[in-house]
Amino acid sequence: MTIGRLLCEAGAALRQAGIAEARLEARLLLSHALGVSREALLRDADRTVEAEKEVQFRDMLRRRCAREPLALITGHTGFWTLDLEVSPDTLIPRPDSEAVVRLALALAPNPARILDLGTGTGCLLLAVLAERMGAWGVGLDLRAGAAAVARRNAERNGLAGRCVTLAGDWGAALAGQFDLLLSNPPYIESEAVAELMPEVARFEPGSALDGGADGLDAYRALLADLPRLLTPGGVAVLEVGMGQAEPVRALGEGKGLIFLAQEADFGGIPRAVAFKAIGETPQTY
Repeated sequence: MTIGRLLCEAGAALRQAGIAEARLEARLLLSHALGVSREALLRDADRTVEAEKEVQFRDMLRRRCAREPLALITGHTGFWTLDLEVSPDTLIPRPDSEAVVRLALALAPNPARILDLGTGTGCLLLAVLAERMGAWGVGLDLRAGAAAVARRNAERNGLAGRCVTLAGDWGAALAGQFDLLLSNPPYIESEAVAELMPEVARFEPGSALDGGADGLDAYRALLADLPRLLTPGGVAVLEVGMGQAEPVRALGEGKGLIFLAQEADFGGIPRAVAFKAIGETPQTY
C-alpha cells in the first residue's frame, strides 16, 4: 500500500476514534514508523510501504485508536528545548508546564543547587539546567521507574554530569538546602481522575495525578517542608491546576513563605506560583 493511501485510511480511523487532530497524528505515526520526516511523506505519497513497516504502522495506529497517548507509542516527546523519553511510569510533559520553567528562570537567575520534587521525566529540572549552565540539580520521584527515565533523559540531553535522579518520598530523605525548588505535584481531585480524557485516565500514572479530595494534599506536604529545603531567599516554583493558584498561595503564606508571582500557561490560565523563603530578596519579576 502507498504512503498516501495509508495516511488516508489512518486519518479516517483516528477521526472515528475521536482524535481531534487525526490527519496530523496519522502523519506523525507514519513518519515514526518509516523513520522519515513528515515532509518526506508528502513528497513520496506514491511510494509503496514495505510489508514489515506497514504491519508496524498498523499496530501503532491500533494503539492510538484505543486512545493510548501518541508520546507513549513513539516513546518520546518534546518539551522546552529538549527531546525526552516517556514511559507509563511518568506523566507526559505538556506545554502548560513550561510556565514553571519561565517563572523559575525569571526569578532565579543564578541558582547553584536545584531540586525537582516529583521529577517524572525530569522535564522541569533538565529545562532549567539547560538554561543555567552553572547550576547542579537533584530530581526525586516516588516511582523508581520514573527516576530511571529522568536519568536517561539527562544523558539523552547531555546534562547527566550536572544532576542526579533518585527514588524518594518528596524531600524526606534530603538534609541539604537548595536555591531553587521545582515541582509539578499531583493536583487533580480524586473524584475527577476517572473523568479525565482516556489518554490521561487510562495510561498515565494515577499517583502522579491524584491530589486528594480537594486536589491540594501534595501542596500541604510540600509547602510545610519548603522552609527546611530552601536556602534563605531561595525560590520555589510549583505548577498548579485550574483555579488553584489562590488556594496554594494561601497555603504557602500560612507556612510563612513569601508569595512572589504567578505565571499563566499559553491558554491564559494561572499555571505556576512562586514563593521565597525568608531571607535576601531575589531579583524582581
